[in-house]
Amino acid sequence: MSGSKQSVMKKIVCLVGPTGCGKSALAVRLAQSVGGTIVNADSRQVYRDIPIVTAQPDAESLRFCPHRLYGFLNMSERISAGEWSSLAAAELMAAEIPILTGGTGMYLRALLDGMAAIPHVPRELENTLIERCVREGNATLHAELMRADPAYAEKIHPNDRQRIVRALSVLHFTGRRFSEWHKQTPPSAYPERGILRIGLRLPLEELKPILKQRIDMMLASGALEEIRAALEKTPQAEAPGWSGIGCQELRNMLEGRLTLDEASEQWLQNTRAYAKRQLTWFRADPRILWFAPTEADRAYDVAMRFLEEQNTLPC
Repeated sequence: MSGSKQSVMKKIVCLVGPTGCGKSALAVRLAQSVGGTIVNADSRQVYRDIPIVTAQPDAESLRFCPHRLYGFLNMSERISAGEWSSLAAAELMAAEIPILTGGTGMYLRALLDGMAAIPHVPRELENTLIERCVREGNATLHAELMRADPAYAEKIHPNDRQRIVRALSVLHFTGRRFSEWHKQTPPSAYPERGILRIGLRLPLEELKPILKQRIDMMLASGALEEIRAALEKTPQAEAPGWSGIGCQELRNMLEGRLTLDEASEQWLQNTRAYAKRQLTWFRADPRILWFAPTEADRAYDVAMRFLEEQNTLPC
């Protein structure tokens, strides 16, 4: 590391896994114990107007410890993994003890493993593809992406408009698949010995009732009213914030295309499918130490030992 940078590299605890497995609770417990700062690594929790639907930390959690990169974007704003990575790197630098938590594997890969320098794509091309999504449907363009770049398309939901548009725009502009660009990554700025990756997971059949209960709690906490307010503020269907699971389902209910029961069921099925994709992504990383949610105490002890051995590492 050059003399212009830190002479030591802080240790980083990274909590990953599918939605609903208790990552946030473990992160708060760790941060309270060591004076840490929680840095969000979830691509939906960056949106300001949908904290309930995206399960952002509540007021009580925010009082316990600092939280960064939650709820800082408008629904109409778009952010790439590379842009998020730059913001997160600054937060890691500022934090005494950074605790990354979230289920967006691409974000974490961009930050901790490095990311290919994909050329800037003209906004006009992205807008053209967004208009096609609105006109033809997200699933149609996802099918197009599946034919052109199945390695990447299989990792994202057919309704994930932001990532579909990003991948297709890069393909159209550069002539190369998004998955090929991701293979050309620079060396990571973070030494692997300074990162502890802890994963929480459950079998999908055990996770589904937990997800159902969480959706019911979100609805009881005002999720529908939250989406109604977001719809009034940002009615544009192509706005990136609407690609989050739960958002489109409740919007469809408010606009008369679904009943509340139908919207809730679609929300549950889409959340379960998302959790399955998250598990597939994270299982491919042998560096992750896995625990069941019932083993959160063991995971906490492992993280505490890692942090207490030495808080900083020479670069």
